[in-house]
Amino acid sequence: LFIIERLLSILKETVAIEKICTATNYTEAVTLLHEKKIDIVLLDIHLRGKNGIELLKYTVQHFPEKKVIILSNLVSVYYQKLCKELGAVHFIDKSKDFDMIAKVILSI
Repeated sequence: LFIIERLLSILKETVAIEKICTATNYTEAVTLLHEKKIDIVLLDIHLRGKNGIELLKYTVQHFPEKKVIILSNLVSVYYQKLCKELGAVHFIDKSKDFDMIAKVILSI
């Protein structure tokens, strides 16, 4: 929840972002994907329910128009490569590049 609060604080300062939806588990996230108009998904690999990799696969398969940005502490080359191969448009190291999120979103 701390990460979500920090993200909201950063994103609310970004003028181009009109609406922000949050989910704390896989099921909530899938529901939001179906019910809301979402252009960009910020997704952590750690996610309650199923992991973020599974949600990335689901999103790309069912909503290919949505852009997925992975935000994680699991930053090994393996995870970065896997996420990009599965369709993530960007991978952000949550521990050191957190403040780049707004800039990455605006670049998409």
